[in-house]
Order: sequence, then structure tokens, then C-alpha cells
Amino acid sequence: MTLKDTIAHDLNEAMRAKDEIRKSALRMLTAALKNAEIDARGKPFGDAEAVVVIQKQVKQRRDSIDEFTKANREDLAAKERAELGILKTYLPAQASREEIEAAARRIVAETGASGARDIGKVMPLIVKEFAGKADGRTVNEVVRAVLGA
Repeated sequence: MTLKDTIAHDLNEAMRAKDEIRKSALRMLTAALKNAEIDARGKPFGDAEAVVVIQKQVKQRRDSIDEFTKANREDLAAKERAELGILKTYLPAQASREEIEAAARRIVAETGASGARDIGKVMPLIVKEFAGKADGRTVNEVVRAVLGA
């Protein structure tokens, strides 16, 4: 069963259970997947591409939570947090901060990076290694900490 099939099945289950938050989150995710599939224009659209779409949706939810919190709209922030939790269940197991830090130290040693100005050497390599397994914001924070930026 593909990731898209799993999401469609879970959406049907949420509708049967009358779980409004889950239904809303999965409908938005389904629409985002459909739009991405249309944008792909005939290129294969598998689980790897679906994970990228889910990651974008997760990032949108995190940004929305930040904005709603700044605007003192806890009701909307809570809804976004609930949707974020639902979306995270469809992502592969995320790498721990320690795993990212160990990889960052290894890549820094391999590339000979020595400071903040070398972040451009390290980031592409570590992002490629943790594609789908780590949030870009977390990776960036860890790399900056390792480089002493």
C-alpha cells in the first residue's frame, strides 16, 4: 500500500469516525498531493515525492503556529498543532539531534570546514544525507552550532 493509499484510507476512516480535525488535515494533505502530482506532469510520483509534500505541509503548520502564537490566537495555534501531529505520523522516523550532530561533525571533518563561512560546503551534503529524516531548520541549527556560528 502506497503512502497516498494509506492517507486516502485514513481519510475515509476519519470521515466515518466524524473526526473533524483529522479529516480536515487529511483533506488538505490530499489536495496538496494532488497538486504536486499535477505539477509533476507525468513524472513518477511515489512515496519519496509524497514525503516531500508532507514535509512542506509540516513546515507550513510550524510557520502558522509561530504566527498565530505571536498574534495571541491560541485557538488557531492549537488547531494547527493538532494537524501537525497528524501529519507527522506519515513521515518516516526522524533522526535525533545527536545523529544529525554526529553526521555534521563527520562532514565538517571530511570537507575541512572551519567556520560559519563554510556552512555552504556542509549544508548540501548533510541535507542530502538526511532527506526526509530531519527537519531543515534543525539541521541548520546543528550545523551552525558545530561550526561555531
